[in-house]
Amino acid sequence: MNYLYNTPDFPRAPAALGVCYLCNLNPLPCIFLSEVFTDDKLTRRRLLSAFSLFPAVRLLSGQQSPLAEQTPQYSADVRLVNLFATVRDKAGKIVKDLTKDNFQLDEEDHPQTIKFFERESSLALRLGMMIDTSLSQARVLGDERTAALKFFDHILRPDTDQAFVIHFDFETELLQDFTGKRQDLENALDLLRVGQPPQQQQQQQGQPTLGQGSGYPQGGGYPQGGGYPQRRGYPQGGGGMQGGGTKMYDAILLGSEDLMSKQKGRKALILLTDGVDTGSRVTLYQGIKSAQQADTLVYSILFSDPSAYGNQGGYGMPRMGRRGMGIPMPMPRGGGQELPDGKKVLQQIALETGGRFYEVNYFHKIDAIFADIEEDLRNQYNIGYTPDQPSEPGTYRHIHLTAKTDKKKDLVVQARAGYYAR
Repeated sequence: MNYLYNTPDFPRAPAALGVCYLCNLNPLPCIFLSEVFTDDKLTRRRLLSAFSLFPAVRLLSGQQSPLAEQTPQYSADVRLVNLFATVRDKAGKIVKDLTKDNFQLDEEDHPQTIKFFERESSLALRLGMMIDTSLSQARVLGDERTAALKFFDHILRPDTDQAFVIHFDFETELLQDFTGKRQDLENALDLLRVGQPPQQQQQQQGQPTLGQGSGYPQGGGYPQGGGYPQRRGYPQGGGGMQGGGTKMYDAILLGSEDLMSKQKGRKALILLTDGVDTGSRVTLYQGIKSAQQADTLVYSILFSDPSAYGNQGGYGMPRMGRRGMGIPMPMPRGGGQELPDGKKVLQQIALETGGRFYEVNYFHKIDAIFADIEEDLRNQYNIGYTPDQPSEPGTYRHIHLTAKTDKKKDLVVQARAGYYAR
């Protein structure tokens, strides 16, 4: 406890910070009268001159506290839910000038009060570039590499934003961890090669390929070697034909659970693939759930070679709609290897995580798609609210966000469909 006087009745405390009992400042340096006077005589004039210092101390306190007053404070047991939203008009043009009064937010059909709102968020951006290097991508891999590097050049702000690079085929491996260095990202993209089955790699000894880690720094999936961190496996019994060559769902899980979940701010995965998973240990549902739990948007880009699978048609994978997750769609019977409908899978991933789906074709080039994603990420609304009803940790909570113009015209809102309570 601190005191103002240094007399037998009011012994001086050793601490220099605390509550001043005369001017109620907390915390501020207390002014001890023994530091004001050089002798033991305490006259009325000297006492009054010492008290004249306290208004100046109070003034300094008022100059030091504006940030604390402007920053909203929440207790530890209050869960503030954040979501990032992009808004377009019916013509597809970005709408940038909305206020929180233009939005209506519901959780499980209960209206919620928006407590935090910010336009064009300046929060740090964390990106993950996820590139399919399976055999079906052999003819388009070069274009993907070039476009990805150009995208990094445009979107990443120096000293603020960072990105990582993952490839997936017979293996799912991190080529470059989070970095803001352009050269490191370019080096990682230069490592991209079409993956080969393990048995072919054994037959072609001495020829570096992606798959079992050869061709990477120190001989593993991660820099310094190793594939998954500590070679940690993921749950068995997953998304496709075991031993296949496109572990897309495993890649989403790795990028979300092991990388994005440890980051703060705006987070997005860019998924470049034909959408056909043929070997993951986890399911589509588990992959999407991991991105949702990491509060990460997924922008899925369908970039395929029409001749890669011959004339085989695709079929739908399990649906996970906004109001009913995990409803299976029938798979056709018959001989041969049945392939999932990659387009429907990628559309579902984007919808459930709050990202967007794109398809590269004659009218929509890969460079134009990356430019559109860049515009998306630069024009987001950051919206926060505290749910009005408690929920059990781990339960999925559905969110529905809508927006109207001041003239009550409906707008198209892109945001995640829900979150997992913590």
